[in-house]
Amino acid sequence: MGIYEQEIKRICREPLPWEQLEGRTILISGATGGIGKCLTDLFMYRKMEMGQKFRIVALSRRKAVARERFADYWKEEGFQYMSCDINQKIPECGETGYIIHAASNTHPLQYARDPVGTITANVLGTRELLEYGVSHGIKRFCFLSSVEIYGENRGDVRSFDESYLGYIDCNTVRAGYPESKRLGEALCNAYGQAYGVGFVIPRLSRIYGPTSLPDDSKAAAQFIRRAAEGRDIVLKSEGRQEYSYTFVTDAAMGVLYTMLRGASGKAYNIADAASDVKLGEMAEELAGLAGTKVVYELPEEEERRGYSMHQRSLLDASALRALGWTAHVHLAEGLKCCVEAVKNNV
Repeated sequence: MGIYEQEIKRICREPLPWEQLEGRTILISGATGGIGKCLTDLFMYRKMEMGQKFRIVALSRRKAVARERFADYWKEEGFQYMSCDINQKIPECGETGYIIHAASNTHPLQYARDPVGTITANVLGTRELLEYGVSHGIKRFCFLSSVEIYGENRGDVRSFDESYLGYIDCNTVRAGYPESKRLGEALCNAYGQAYGVGFVIPRLSRIYGPTSLPDDSKAAAQFIRRAAEGRDIVLKSEGRQEYSYTFVTDAAMGVLYTMLRGASGKAYNIADAASDVKLGEMAEELAGLAGTKVVYELPEEEERRGYSMHQRSLLDASALRALGWTAHVHLAEGLKCCVEAVKNNV
């Protein structure tokens, strides 16, 4: 049994108020994405192996991808898949106690190739899901936000707490992602004020794990694939950028802690402090695993337009740790797990 599977089992026994979910429907947008898939695995383990009674409604755009990723659940009672574009009206799927909005373009090529879709999923999609929740008995709305909303580090802190606000140049294509995440958060606050919607906002650091899709163009995902293939790791910068990373199961656990224990209306950073690393150091770690080397290459123009220019984006997760959360899978172990997973899927 691999680390991912071990962590799914362990997290399902975390001392969380799981009883809040009993008899409820949990709707997950972006269910086939890296963290959406992990959350679905967690809920279905609770349901299938531990006997908890709730219903999962998984939403995504690509049914063929969903059918493959959720093959073990497809015919299970209490699991329902619905193919839809969340920018349109959400299809009827009954009363919904919890909505986890995880649908979003989340990697550089998507930002450049689909800049409109990047914005609309975080704004129109958020509004459609909030509207659905208001009319269908929602208990809590969980909007997955990002380290990107903090903008550039002004040089006055090492890591961002939830009150920090840095600069974003909104007159760029790349700004579509962080600015629309900011607006998604503002929509949650607006619906909280206007309709009494209880909401929480997990702000995710950079997430990696074996649930990443093959077309993921984030640097970590590219490095992992090349390491698994025994190829040199291609670094398209000097590698001095310093980022917070979190293994996908720890990130999903952070979402659960935020949703089930977090204070309504609050945002919580999710980041493993032990996995703060410079991009070049991550590349060297993976090259070491693969027995290859790091090479430097200029990015193509389309890639460059999607890249973050931030040199230090570290998150302070003290508020989440105060709820009882702690990361379990740190960078070296997590990267090794990912490389093995890619090798096994080739």
